[in-house]
Amino acid sequence: MIELSCGKSRLTILPETGGSVGLWQRDEKDIFLPTPNDALRALNGVAVGAYPLIPYSNRIANGRFSFGGQSYDLAPNMADHPHTIHGNAWEQAWTVAHQGESHAVLTLDHVPQDNDQAWPFAYRAALSYQLTDAGLDVQIAIENRGEAEQPVGFGFHPFLAADENATLSFDAEKVWLTSPDGLPVQSVPCDGEWSFHTPKPAHDRFIDNCFAGFGGRVVLKRPDDGLAVTVEADPIFKHLVVFTSPDSPFVAVEPVTNMTDAINQADVVASGLHLLKPKTRIGGRMRFRVQAL
Repeated sequence: MIELSCGKSRLTILPETGGSVGLWQRDEKDIFLPTPNDALRALNGVAVGAYPLIPYSNRIANGRFSFGGQSYDLAPNMADHPHTIHGNAWEQAWTVAHQGESHAVLTLDHVPQDNDQAWPFAYRAALSYQLTDAGLDVQIAIENRGEAEQPVGFGFHPFLAADENATLSFDAEKVWLTSPDGLPVQSVPCDGEWSFHTPKPAHDRFIDNCFAGFGGRVVLKRPDDGLAVTVEADPIFKHLVVFTSPDSPFVAVEPVTNMTDAINQADVVASGLHLLKPKTRIGGRMRFRVQAL
């Protein structure tokens, strides 16, 4: 574990646990809430406040897809769930390339083995955390280290601490309705109950959906402790995954490039994946800011 600090802010990073954030506190208040998820077996019960989603976000149906004329089968990595989820970067130990008082850079080299069931393409990922007194900048970059074109998506999965009366607002064009096991079935406009243009109670109902046409900004207001947390993401993050439930002490708002199961859609590029040529790289940044209400 390494620790960053700046002013009233403190951040811990767990390179050995998927490059994840352990906690982020400002003035001793949780901004990211350390959350254990036993379903994610590679975390080994460790409570994390956020973790990277590389080289794709969310589910790949039954871990199966075809690309470049070849079919692939990935191993399930979420308890007994049939779908492979959240890439494989969170399952590996990262290397600390740089560490300062308030800034750290981690790297990961994935070199697939024959018939690799974690991910069949070679890549290098870099993850940068920059802490300030009132915020955190997170930057992700991925380079194709293979010899052929490969599909790449990425994002970030924070557990934002959210009190009972918290509200959530953001803009998006469409939302994907899902099957009981979380796969996209149909997209509908973000109207009525699916519109968050005007703030809505963060824990009003269960939501586990991917929003498309994400406007790049999320505001979580926490009236019980007088804070607002704003998330701003680069335009490359065209999707937003939101998870919340009535009894949850957090809201997961995940800026991501690709929709759920993008690799199995008819147009993978329109679904948010990037076709990365050898020795080229892609990346994006998101900014978390904390302010008083």
